[in-house]
Amino acid sequence: MKNIKSLIWLLVLLPVFAFSQEEETDTTAVEVKTEVNEDRPERNAFDSSQIIDNNTSVTFVKGTFEIVMQHRFGLVNGGTNDVFGLWAPTNIRLALGYSLTDRITVGVGTTKDGRMQDFNAKVALLRQTRSGSMPFNLTYYGNMGVDARTRDNFRNVQDRYSYFHQLILSRRMNANLSLQLASSVSHYNLVEPTQSNDLFALELGGRYKVSPQTAILFDCTLPITKFEEGTPLPGFSLGAEFNTSAHAFQIYLTNYKGILNQRSQFYNQNDFFKSDFMVGFTITRRYNF
Repeated sequence: MKNIKSLIWLLVLLPVFAFSQEEETDTTAVEVKTEVNEDRPERNAFDSSQIIDNNTSVTFVKGTFEIVMQHRFGLVNGGTNDVFGLWAPTNIRLALGYSLTDRITVGVGTTKDGRMQDFNAKVALLRQTRSGSMPFNLTYYGNMGVDARTRDNFRNVQDRYSYFHQLILSRRMNANLSLQLASSVSHYNLVEPTQSNDLFALELGGRYKVSPQTAILFDCTLPITKFEEGTPLPGFSLGAEFNTSAHAFQIYLTNYKGILNQRSQFYNQNDFFKSDFMVGFTITRRYNF
């Protein structure tokens, strides 16, 4: 447990060391003239801002407006009259994002389950370069969730709030393969007596392109924090992605129904390997102004 928590803190502190190293390299190489093309940012590791249940490290160019729709059907083993969960109760999230700069994106979203409203931001701290002078991307993603259910569900207004913070480390390995590793902490102001307010987790995701427009995706999230009761189960997802210049469509199997990161990671009790998974899809559409 100590080793894993140390790894999480290492990922959290990584930007500090990386920036220090970058500054030192700049000062010692003042006299070296490098061609502009060599230090251009590498192409995006992913074509979408989402990789099934998590965010990717991608931020789009300034002025990009993005619409995101995420959908989850019911459990495939939920009942004999559900047609593999397609007729069961569903969850859906609609979100909007806007790129203030090439490195900063802000957004809002609303989710059906829990009537969750979220306000989010993504910041590209470091970018992989074609020359290899910066070998990876490092991006911060965070959100604030507000539970909009009726007042009788809460003692005071602060009980409605939840938060999610994540550092995403990614790399475009080659033209076909991209991988990412992320550390996160979810916080709920109101929890059960047997739960802690904070949940630490690690995420591993990747994409392998089988054609210029088609890729295979995988995503898994491992909660680190243990509760006295109701410790959440890991999240697993596997799917396919289809891209055009402005669209991304993902269809997948996942055992996370909460959609909003902190809700999925904090409360998941579905065991993917016992067929507790559901069909889901994500559609993103980008407009440039």
